[in-house]
Formats: sequence, C-alpha cells, structure tokens
Amino acid sequence: MPMSLDTGHLQKRRKRSDEVVPRKQKRTDSSPDKDGIKVSEILLLENKILDSRKHYNDITTLLRYVQETDDVGKSDILAAVALCRVFSRLMAAGNLTRVKDSSEDELTVVQWLNERLRGFRHELLQILEGSDISRQNTALTLMMRLFREEAKNSIMSDHEIWSSKIFTKFIETLISSPSVELVGAAFVEQYVKEYDDVRYHLFARAGDTFSSEVSEIQVHNALSMFAAVRATPEEPECFPKCFLIPPSKMKKRQDLHSRAAHMKQAQRAWMGIIRQKLTKAQRKRILELMSTQIAPYFLNVELLMDFLTDSFNVGGSISLMALSGLFYLIQHKNLDYPQFYLKLYSLLDKNILHSKHRSRFCRLLDTFLSSTHLPVALVASFIKRLSRLCLHAPPSAIVVVVPWIYNLLKGHPICTFMIHRVAELPGRHELGWGDPFLMEEPDPMETDAVESSLWEIETLQSHYHPNVATIAKIISEQFTKHAYNIEDFLDHSYATMLDAELSRVIKKAPEIEYEIPKKIFMKYDAESHNEDSRLVNLWDFN
Repeated sequence: MPMSLDTGHLQKRRKRSDEVVPRKQKRTDSSPDKDGIKVSEILLLENKILDSRKHYNDITTLLRYVQETDDVGKSDILAAVALCRVFSRLMAAGNLTRVKDSSEDELTVVQWLNERLRGFRHELLQILEGSDISRQNTALTLMMRLFREEAKNSIMSDHEIWSSKIFTKFIETLISSPSVELVGAAFVEQYVKEYDDVRYHLFARAGDTFSSEVSEIQVHNALSMFAAVRATPEEPECFPKCFLIPPSKMKKRQDLHSRAAHMKQAQRAWMGIIRQKLTKAQRKRILELMSTQIAPYFLNVELLMDFLTDSFNVGGSISLMALSGLFYLIQHKNLDYPQFYLKLYSLLDKNILHSKHRSRFCRLLDTFLSSTHLPVALVASFIKRLSRLCLHAPPSAIVVVVPWIYNLLKGHPICTFMIHRVAELPGRHELGWGDPFLMEEPDPMETDAVESSLWEIETLQSHYHPNVATIAKIISEQFTKHAYNIEDFLDHSYATMLDAELSRVIKKAPEIEYEIPKKIFMKYDAESHNEDSRLVNLWDFN
C-alpha cells in the first residue's frame, strides 16, 4: 500500500461513496496561458498515477477538475478523458479486482479505487444531463468505453454489467433528461444500431422503466430513440454482433441468438410506453410507427387491440391511423377483427370530404377496399354513400371520389348495375321514384345500396365546375380504361384549380356580349338613339 494514501480520508469518504458530489459553478476566468497550464497539469497527473501507486490520491484532483465546468478551455472534459484512460489501465492491470489472500490494506485500496470509479461515472451522468452536445457526446463515449473495459478485463460479466445499477441509471438519464435528445440519437446511431446486445438490453431496461407511470418527457425521449431502432437482428440466423461479448464466447449466449428473445424485450418496452398517459402527438407518433417499428416485432399482436380501439374512438386523423394499424394486423398477422369495415363505414360522414385529412383518408380507403373478394353489398354501400356525400362536397374532393368509384366498379362488375338501374318500387307511378338506399343505416351490409342507382354521379355531370362535370361523365361512357391512379387526383384543391384556369392559354378570348356598351350605369342621350341598359331602367345611379 502506498504510504501517501490517506486512510483517514478513506474512512470519511467511504460513508459518502454513494452520494453524488454537487457540481461547482462554471469557471469564467480562463485564459490561453491558464488553459495551457491546466492541460499540462492534467497530463502530468495522469502520468504520475499510471507510473506509481503512491500517486493514486491525484485521482481525486482529476475528479475535482471534472466537477469544475470550463466553457472556454474545456479542462473538465480533458480531465474526464484522462480519468477514463487511468481507470482503463487500472482495470487492465487488475487493480480494481479483489484477489483472494490479499491483505487488508490491498482490499482498502481496491475499495477506494472502485468508489472513485463510481464517483467518476456519476460525474459523467451529470455531463449527460447538461446542454452542451459536445460534452454529452464525449461523456457518452467514455461511459461506453468503461463498460467495455470492465467486460474485457473480466471485472464483471456482460450480464452483470447490463443488469447493474449504473447501466440502468445511464439508460434512465438518456430517457429522462429534457436535454439529451441529440445525444440519445447519437447513442442509437453509434451503439444500438450497431450492436445487438446493446439493443437487447436497451429494450430490457426501458421495459423496467416503463413498468410504472413516467413523465411526458420520458415518453417523448423513448419514442425518439425507439423510432430508429429495429427490434431484432438483421440476420437472426447468424451470430449477433455484440459490444461486450467477444466472438469466442457467443456460442454460449443463446438469448442473443434467439429472435423471439429480442422480440419479447421489444414488446415489453413498447407495451410499457403504450400504457402511459399519452398526449395526442405521442399517440399519433406511435400509430405512425405501428406497421413498421412496433407490430412486426410483437409476439402477441392481440395486445395492441385495446390501444388501437381506444385510438379509433379519439376521432379525426387518429381514427384513420388506428384503422391503418388494424388493417396491417388483419393483412399481415391474420388478426380477426369483424368490425373493421363497420368502423371504416362510420367515418363516412358529411365532414369527411371537407376535412384537411381528406387525402390521407382517400389513400387508406383505396387500400382497404382494394381486395376483389369483398362482399358486393359492402362495396356498393361505400360507393353509394360517397356518391351521396359528393353532392355537398367541394370540387377538389369530387375529382378524387369519381375515379375511385370507377376503379371499384371495374373491380366489382356486379356493382355496375347501379349505373343505369331504374327503380321498380310498388306504387312508383303514384308516389314517384324512391331511392332504396338507407343513408342512416350504420351497417354497410344492410343499406340496400346494391338495389339503388348512381343518380348522384349523373347529377354531377351538370356541375358548375367544368372539370367536375367532365370527370363525372366517365361513369356514363364505356369502361375502356383499366384503372385510374388515385394519386394523380389527391393534390387538387381550390387553389390548384384556380391556378390551372388562370394559367391556361386562351386561344380565343370569350365574348361576353356581342355589342360592347358605351354606358352601363348612365342613360344615353336622346339623340344617340341607343337603348339604355337594364340596370339604368331598374335603378337610379344619379
């Protein structure tokens, strides 16, 4: 044991080993000369510690430099890098490991060094919680290097490291702090995407964190991190790429080989987030990720049903996104959900074609009804209801719905009888023609739409807007075109239609009147023998 080691100081510090030392105020009196002196001093202290055990007390000096934030010279970061090198060398030399038959003094030194290591890690976590991205990235790199050095030198097994309090605290810091969004993205890009064991244990620790109620910022940070992460290895049959485990030991780690094990941890973490009290923006973000980052990696997709059903009941664009998630589960996971088209039909109200989410709805509707194996009565109900809604819809919505109806009629030829059908109702000669379609019926299988006709589309052929009138006539012509691309019509609006009219090249100017009047609001002189305008005869403008 080095004679210069202050054992009395050890006894005092041992009681406070688990406490976080408060960081001192920022230093603002840095100058180039002082910065050069500080750097030289840090390097000298590092070399002295590595040269002889009698200089171990200088570790405390370097820790004090780390605590003193230096915005100009960044001596705190230089001290942190130096300490990381020191502890890495000490780990490699076995100076942080308890050895059997060691003397009490040697055990005291080992305990003291481990306490300083814990204090250093707490300082790195405090840097991570700061707002300086360069410092945060450096602290991230140093933290991960210390984890690797521990595993490399057999101080702790990889399982003990991933399960340790310091790694749990590290993940909680990345998730909890409002200023770590950028460094969290760096962690995902440099470690989570690259190493399968880091991803596996990130989801495992996040599952522990979200097992209870957490704050809104924690949910926000977790969503930002998880959005860019695949839950399983790219090639699950091959040996996973690990950060802590050397390739020679990978055959013994079957948990990292199993794709189901990765999916289990991801499912647990996502379910913890889904069960939180979500804001509207967070719910929308989860629904956006549902079919790409969440549902594909669930072992039990039925767990998502309650969340998707509750999201549908929120209304608006969230209902559409919830239906999109349900459709993915039905199509790719063989989920049985008989009420899907009933809920989709309920969205066809008087406001849907006036909504700002109209384009997204039309895209989803085109996807949901693309199958040619749907019941004719179901398809006819959607065609008829949208035709009725077009009577009060803006032109930009009508030019989307009519080609979509054309595509459905091509895919379901039986529905083409609705184009020219004349109703045969009892007493129609006395009462006049009646439409059998039940507009207020919520069940699309019970609306009798297949017995109705598309008189609404024929009405649109007399629309005031020439583009609408022209496109509505495609229903009355021969169906020679295979299908229309709905994407070509989704971007239309009042603005685009007006721009198209204003930018049109007019070959011949339209004639308003065959004679251009010389006076409109005033009477002609009696000698001119011209007839006064009707405005002058009706109103007196003098």
